[in-house]
Amino acid sequence: MGAMSQQITDSLRIAAAQLNPTVGDLDGNLAKARAARAEAAAARADVIAFPELFISGYPPDDLVMKPAFERACRARIEALAAETADGGPAVLIGAPWREDGNLYNAYCLLDGGKVEAVRFKVELPNYGPFDEKRVFVPGPLPGPVNLRGVRVGIPVCEDIWIEEVTECLMETGASILIAPNGSPWWKGKFDQRQQVALARIVETGLPLVYVNQVGGQDELVFDGSSFALNADRTLAFQLPAFQSAVAVSHWAPQNGSWRCIDGGGVAALPDEAEALYRACVMGLRDYVEKNRFPGVVLGLSGGIDSALVAAMSVDALGPQRVHCVMMPYRFTSNLSIADAADCARALGVRYDTVPIAAPVEACEAALQPLFDGAARGVTEENIQSRMRGVILMAISNKFGAMLVTTGNKSEVSVGYATLYGDMNGGFNPIKDLYKMQVYALSRWRNEHRPDGMLGPLGAVIPPSIIAKAPTAELRENQTDQDSLPPYDQLDDILECLIELELSHAEIAARGHDEKLVSRIENLLYIAEYKRRQAAPGVKVSQRNFGRDRRYPITNAFRDTPRKDA
Repeated sequence: MGAMSQQITDSLRIAAAQLNPTVGDLDGNLAKARAARAEAAAARADVIAFPELFISGYPPDDLVMKPAFERACRARIEALAAETADGGPAVLIGAPWREDGNLYNAYCLLDGGKVEAVRFKVELPNYGPFDEKRVFVPGPLPGPVNLRGVRVGIPVCEDIWIEEVTECLMETGASILIAPNGSPWWKGKFDQRQQVALARIVETGLPLVYVNQVGGQDELVFDGSSFALNADRTLAFQLPAFQSAVAVSHWAPQNGSWRCIDGGGVAALPDEAEALYRACVMGLRDYVEKNRFPGVVLGLSGGIDSALVAAMSVDALGPQRVHCVMMPYRFTSNLSIADAADCARALGVRYDTVPIAAPVEACEAALQPLFDGAARGVTEENIQSRMRGVILMAISNKFGAMLVTTGNKSEVSVGYATLYGDMNGGFNPIKDLYKMQVYALSRWRNEHRPDGMLGPLGAVIPPSIIAKAPTAELRENQTDQDSLPPYDQLDDILECLIELELSHAEIAARGHDEKLVSRIENLLYIAEYKRRQAAPGVKVSQRNFGRDRRYPITNAFRDTPRKDA
């Protein structure tokens, strides 16, 4: 590394490290930081900035309350700090940090062989997927750090969503803001972030460098999409979404404020369909890779949901790591059998057929003395689903591949899924996609293959799968609309109930029958116990099932008109 340790005031080369950490993999995260710093040094950077809590991985949740973990994070920070004595780039990096008995979400300046300064996150988010007030203490309003003669303000993630922190930094002499983030992606997030950043720039008159992490962590997906804005609100640079990157921008004082004179370019951000697809694929890929599964297995039914999940699995992992299984019964149509085979062939995956007639009939025979005289119904339908779940779990146990489950948000919302049957699995990439989104993304994937996808070009989901009426095929001539309203209606009602929390009257005003709305709300509430037992899955909406929406299982409330009204 070159001699870079002298104080500078007329130029600053900032490397933004948009990288993919793993929660708890402290040595792996440190290795990524070292490699990125070497890359930044080769590009003559003065400083490299990493995302929020990079050493621990984000979000670490209650793991940070473990003293051994906290000490191990600090040891890695101190080791990296010692390496900055080599004269290379200074390092800005996040870690949990205990001081005076309090645990903080901290961001550290490492330079000259030591921890030069530490700043603490002030605004701790406590909504949706965030629960930082549970584990961290909020820091005091910060002043800037002295980065080789440049006064740099460090608002950590949520700190730029309020006015006080950046105003304090401006008033105490900061000349540029570097904001480290662990900001998950969901629909609408690109615009939302930039509007927040613009508001802070308008208020302070300071340029801002926004550094975000990338990658999947359990249900969250981080898209990166790091960017910088000049003080005049122009876009200085934009890094790509859903890709790791280390990018160096060159800044210099102009007309009384720092300005980016070379940002390295502006990457185009994906449209909504591509972003949704990329998020689902990245979430699945990182869940499999970070938990060290050799691959995935799934039931391929000939229906739209399993076909899209199969395509996402191949795009995430490659066809050699995806195993699809058709499990026909007497209600499975010849068209479904043909469609599943065509889909597997288009994707290039291993495809096996395991008929379920023998285990289903053996189970029914065992239960016959108890069920004698009772009419056939949902119980027998569920036996079919549960036998499929048993078979898929056996394959998963035998060969180590993770079972991927394939229920969409519409079905899971109203309980149109079988506990211990088609809900079996370790992860669900489409858990937060409504049925109409599943159709839209299936059509989209047949026409597009984004960079980085490992599946084939061209149509990978047979058109007949997209065209036919959705059905679970658990009884003769069954379709989903026997039990549910058309999915375009259902999805709108569900979005109103889940994401928007609208009243029945407000939903009816959108053109929906209020009795139908009441029925759907009731189904939503009584299926809560199933959702508590469902596999985790990628969050792509503002309110997914999980940490975003914590409804009680035992719940007698219904939004019905008062009889005395």
